[in-house]
Amino acid sequence: MSQYKQVILVRKDLKLSKGKLAAQVAHASVEATLNSNKQKVLAWRKIGMKKVILKVDDLKELLKYQRLAKKEKLVASIIKDAGKTEIPSGTITCLGIGPDKEEIIDKVTNKLKII
Repeated sequence: MSQYKQVILVRKDLKLSKGKLAAQVAHASVEATLNSNKQKVLAWRKIGMKKVILKVDDLKELLKYQRLAKKEKLVASIIKDAGKTEIPSGTITCLGIGPDKEEIIDKVTNKLKII
């Protein structure tokens, strides 16, 4: 049986507070899940909905990983902040990838470090 997971990439250059970071990661997880294939979501749910939060240096690197994910036909959902608290409106904070098969996601994100 294939293993499934979801990966959320977070920009470390924004230096978000822990609460803001948690909210942005939650937005990315929900958005990517809603944009995903229903069968993949069901398979992922059955095995515990594994999520891994990884860091990227900046916007340029985040967008690079979005392109790489799309090249592998993975769901890649960008999150833009509403600008009501810590950062300006429209700031891109996170990228949600998957859920999908671990081996496909790992081809894209395996060089990144956990936040």
